Amino acid sequence: MAARNGRTVRDLRRGNRTAVLQRLYFDGPLSRFELGPATGLSSGSVSNVVADLVADGLVEEAGSVDSDGGRPRTLLRVAPDSGQMIGVDVGETRVRVELFDLALTELARAERPLTPRGYDVDGIVRHIRDGIAEVLEAEEAAPERLLGVGVGVPGIVEHTADRGAVVHGQTIGWDAVPLEELLRSGSRLPDHVRYFIDNGAKTLGQAEMWFGAGRGARNALVVLFGSGVGACLVTPEVEHGRAVEWGHLTVRVRGRRCRCGAPGCLEAYAGAESLLERWREEGGRPPEDADEETALTAMLAAAYPPRGAEPDPVALAVLEETAEYLGAGLSDLINLFQPERILFGGWAGLQLGARFLPAVRRHAATYALRHPADKVTIELGRLGPDAVTVGAAILPLADFFAEGGRRAEPPAQTRRPAWRAALEERLPH
Repeated sequence: MAARNGRTVRDLRRGNRTAVLQRLYFDGPLSRFELGPATGLSSGSVSNVVADLVADGLVEEAGSVDSDGGRPRTLLRVAPDSGQMIGVDVGETRVRVELFDLALTELARAERPLTPRGYDVDGIVRHIRDGIAEVLEAEEAAPERLLGVGVGVPGIVEHTADRGAVVHGQTIGWDAVPLEELLRSGSRLPDHVRYFIDNGAKTLGQAEMWFGAGRGARNALVVLFGSGVGACLVTPEVEHGRAVEWGHLTVRVRGRRCRCGAPGCLEAYAGAESLLERWREEGGRPPEDADEETALTAMLAAAYPPRGAEPDPVALAVLEETAEYLGAGLSDLINLFQPERILFGGWAGLQLGARFLPAVRRHAATYALRHPADKVTIELGRLGPDAVTVGAAILPLADFFAEGGRRAEPPAQTRRPAWRAALEERLPH
């Protein structure tokens, strides 16, 4: 039966379940009385939806609160153990796999280190599969409770009708890699468990906007600063976030060669890989055979030694120059998008931390137009090194919400993926 606006009764019920689940998830625990004005549903509809969700095991009681002169009101919350998600971060130094409950509490984790230039497709696929098996075994988790597997990757992700998610990762040597198809072809998971794949900067941004330093902002940029640099833009027009290949803006004509092959990209000056290369070129001595994270730690220790010790002038000069490039790069984003907040994340961003940000802020203000620069704040993200995996796990969670708390059937190849529609709906920050 269709309603006048073309929506069926089933659509209306799903929408009502989605509204209640979202309010309980982001603002709960709440009573049935509070859910009415929070969702715009009548008291009768709230009672029916809550009864349905409790019967499905998705909502549970969470104590009570006194009411004005009446009986105490029962509080409700989303049941954390009613589902699980896996988040995967295909990072620059490791592949990290984490299993979460519905409240995004970490239940298990597996990590596989990557060697420099270690983006062999078969190797990455194997790391993801093995990591998924490891976290499920560690928790003795039942795959039928799994809502999906979210994967954050470097590069541009294209969602195709015939091959699923295809990754164009020019800086890592991936040319139209059908990652979803490869994961699915050798998957040990049941057919109903879907893969949700997107750019790592976007999953980082989604996590910070839902649960971190971006909550409450309508217009924000979340920067992923690792071996390279990327960003996620969130505005009222693109509230689900959009990956921005910020690292490949040209900052110097005929400049240093970037990993992507082009000259003069921001990433050729501001990514951790290029930062360490410039330190070596100027005579710096990173630890031999050290990975990038260890080498950057050594560089920071050299540039900012304990009180009383002399800093390494070369390391300090390279870091100061990098701060200027980052500030100038941020000024382009400030002028273009006029964000309220810019948040720094990624392993290198977190290592550089608060010590580095004052210089970045100063240079951003110097290069940007005064009016938008006066309105933006530049801070560190709050979710730490797990933010990309948390954001990846949000992808199946958003799909679960969009389906009203019912597991969606895998979409036909010709249909738009349901998770993409889910992220395009307005979800609270």
